[in-house]
This record gives sequence, structure tokens and C-alpha cells, in this order.
Amino acid sequence: MGLHDREGIGMTSRRTRDRLVTRLRDAGISHPRVLSAIANTPRHLFVDEALASRAYEDASLPIGHQQTISQPYIVALMSQALLDGNSKHSRVLEIGTGCGYQTMVLSQLVNLVYSVERIGALHQQARDRLYDLKIRNAYFKHGDGFEGWQEQGPFSGILITAAPERVPDSLYHQLSVGGVMILPEGEKRLQRLITITRTASGFQRHEGACVNFVPMLSGVI
Repeated sequence: MGLHDREGIGMTSRRTRDRLVTRLRDAGISHPRVLSAIANTPRHLFVDEALASRAYEDASLPIGHQQTISQPYIVALMSQALLDGNSKHSRVLEIGTGCGYQTMVLSQLVNLVYSVERIGALHQQARDRLYDLKIRNAYFKHGDGFEGWQEQGPFSGILITAAPERVPDSLYHQLSVGGVMILPEGEKRLQRLITITRTASGFQRHEGACVNFVPMLSGVI
């Protein structure tokens, strides 16, 4: 994958990417590191070539296996919430690698990313893609997101990119004191973005905006 591919041309050019960042800023994304990470992430390389011209629309797009690449605003919003909760993340667990777009954004914001994906084909594609993009602080596991990645925990941050009906108990235990977990929670069409912070005395929960994510499923395929 050459520099020309990464920078893009026409509807995938850096100028088009910068216009997306302007739209995100106008929509309320204010964290400069998050905006910089979005600007530096070539989203057109994370979608099918036939959809590349739409890569910098603020919209979710299909990536196969009944999954989608998240809307850039949602990626930015969740990343911003993660940093607002703890600005000095050392180890972050991502549940739901998907195509790896959110993973690459996170890799620019935290020291280490550990990403779990239940769909084997997506896991392999994302791992290969980020290796080609020379991302060396992200690690990948083909596994059940409900189990997390216990042997690599605890984590200062956990970000879940699919919606469970309730937060899995196992993930509470993998969050370090002072850490923050960001996730969509609820049934389809009735989901909210949740922030959970672990304190020395327990867990604090805050409900945010209404969102629409694919459901979080157990098992591996």
C-alpha cells in the first residue's frame, strides 16, 4: 500500500478528508487530538473500492458480513468521550474491530489498543490492513467480545462498537480504577450511548445521546 493510495485523490483526497473534519467540528467535536486522528485516517482504505467515493460522507457504510463501518461523527464522539473520561490512556480494549477504522483512530490517541472481533474474516482483514498502514501499537484477537481480553487487562479504557442489551459483567471486571467504558446499550431502535467510570468505590453511569448500532452477539464465526 503506497503513500499515493493512503492520501487518495479526488473524492478520497486529503482536501475531502479535511472537509469532513470541518463538518465534525461544526457538529460539536472539539477535541483537537480526535480531529487530528480523523484527518490522518484514510477512511477510503477501510471500505470496498466501489464505495471509496463515499468514504468521507458522514454516514455508516456496509463492510460485508451484515456489519458496517461506523459514521465518522460517532467514531469521533466515542473517541472524544474516551479521552474526556481519562486523558492518559495506556491500554484500551476495543470490542468489535470491524474493518479496523475505529482501531486506527484509537491507535493515534492511546498507547496500546487491544481489539477483539468475533467474525474471523473481518479480524484477518483488519489486522492485515493496519499492518500495511504501519500501525504497530494495535493487537488483534479473534474472539467473543462478551469475554473481552482478560489476560491483557486491566484496561484504562474500553470502547464497544456494537450494542449489548446490557453491559457484560466480565467487562466491568477488566476496567481499571479510574478507567472509562464507552458503549451503545439497549435493544434495536432504543439504544443510548453510555459512559461508565470505575471509581475506588464502584461504578458511575452516564447516559448520553440516542444511537443506532448493530447488536452485540456472542460466539465466534
